Amino acid sequence: MPLFSGFITCFVLIVTCIHLAGRIDRAIQIRRFKQRHGCLPPPRQCHKDPVLGLDGLQSIFKVFREYRFLPWAQSKYCSLGNTFQTSILLSTDICTIEPENVKTVLAVKFKDFDLGEKRRQALHPFLGDGIFTSDGPQWEHSRTLLRPSFVRTQIVATNMHERHIQKMIEMIPRDGSTVDLQELFFKLTLDTSTEFLFGESVDCLSQSTAASANFAYHFNQAQDISSVRMILGPFAPLAMTSKSRESVRKAREFVDGFVKKAIDYRKTVDSEKGTDEPANASTRYVFLHELAKQTSNTTELTDAILNILLAGRDTTASLLSMVFYVLARRPDVWNTLRGEVSTLDGQCPSFEQLKQMKYLSWVINETLRLYPVVPTNGRTANADTFLPLGGGPDGKSPVFVAKGQRVNYDVYVMHRRHDIYGPDAEEFRPERWETIRPGWGFLPFNGGPRICLGQQFALTEASYTIVRILQAFKGITSRDSEPWQETLALTLASRHGTKVVMEPV
Repeated sequence: MPLFSGFITCFVLIVTCIHLAGRIDRAIQIRRFKQRHGCLPPPRQCHKDPVLGLDGLQSIFKVFREYRFLPWAQSKYCSLGNTFQTSILLSTDICTIEPENVKTVLAVKFKDFDLGEKRRQALHPFLGDGIFTSDGPQWEHSRTLLRPSFVRTQIVATNMHERHIQKMIEMIPRDGSTVDLQELFFKLTLDTSTEFLFGESVDCLSQSTAASANFAYHFNQAQDISSVRMILGPFAPLAMTSKSRESVRKAREFVDGFVKKAIDYRKTVDSEKGTDEPANASTRYVFLHELAKQTSNTTELTDAILNILLAGRDTTASLLSMVFYVLARRPDVWNTLRGEVSTLDGQCPSFEQLKQMKYLSWVINETLRLYPVVPTNGRTANADTFLPLGGGPDGKSPVFVAKGQRVNYDVYVMHRRHDIYGPDAEEFRPERWETIRPGWGFLPFNGGPRICLGQQFALTEASYTIVRILQAFKGITSRDSEPWQETLALTLASRHGTKVVMEPV
């Protein structure tokens, strides 16, 4: 027995020594890396709880509940600087609003950073192995799968948008009643996105079938639970109740049905015409049919479609909601924009005409600046690396980023930097876009290799919708006296919606 006890003691000592030796070796590696690249530490956020930072976690949950996370984050940068370090639950993150740092993470050192396991675990039950949840070869495959389907000839087609927009315009009261445009915009973009992707719309604006309404409900619920899981981090599994699992399952099953029909369609077409025969010019374009040319894997196609549906629906709806939120409070901007739209003489705008409307593009850019659809984001280092700015007393030295460490970049706050956008950066002034060129200081659709594939599609749909509404109505008045508050899910929205009265032409 004493011999066995001695063996155990010796074993524990050996394991402890090996562990300590590894820690020492790692510390030496980090020290040498910092010296080689001139890295200095950034300012550090102090917590009352220096071990777990539980007070910091409590503050985050509090501001989320009070719908003021974004201004709270802005206050942190005002007090700590453009780059700082914070530790919560044994995880030390770097937070930055330096355009050069963001450029480094998303482009210059793209291969040094991944989305991170936290994001994958949070979103995977709903979105699977899609473009927004995968890294490395899996991400490259997903992007290669999707890229051919975003071709300009499909982006410029506006006939599909017109049908749904007119349906939405008919639902806007003309008797002075209040309408929540944000609610209509989310229905509109779900209708247009599903028609573009599936070849048939779920028709939420009409709620023509119980199945469509059911899908819209479960799609929203699945997205909401995914955003909660993102916030909870390592505690994400606690958010998956039986009700949320059902919503994830129902949303995926609905898309699965269209995927299987698309695969059957492709098999029929291929057997009749051969895969190399060009499509008839009059054949209606269906995104899912194009994807099915490249793979017949049902799960892969469902993952791809759900990822694009989420992006195509929510980003455009968020943008449109905030554009009209501002227009309802800025009659000067409304009148200037209507003046530009009036040059179309009430006709449907072509893609080329939309591109020529400068003030419209300025209004959209200014909206995306102050209310970016994805206001905060981040990446996790997959190797020891460094950021070019943020370290030292003056914030000009490089900052070391250890393997496994997360770098958060806050687009909402960066878009409000006075040294980039001027002393009136908090104001909505479209005219600033006549001269300003902020580069990486303006990031509405991400940047680098992972820049949004559907950026042009979203901007075209938003521009077209704005024009058609301004052609149908000559006035807009806000019916919301509440100060603006955020609703943060996977994208940004207004907590109180976009409640307005529209005056018809």
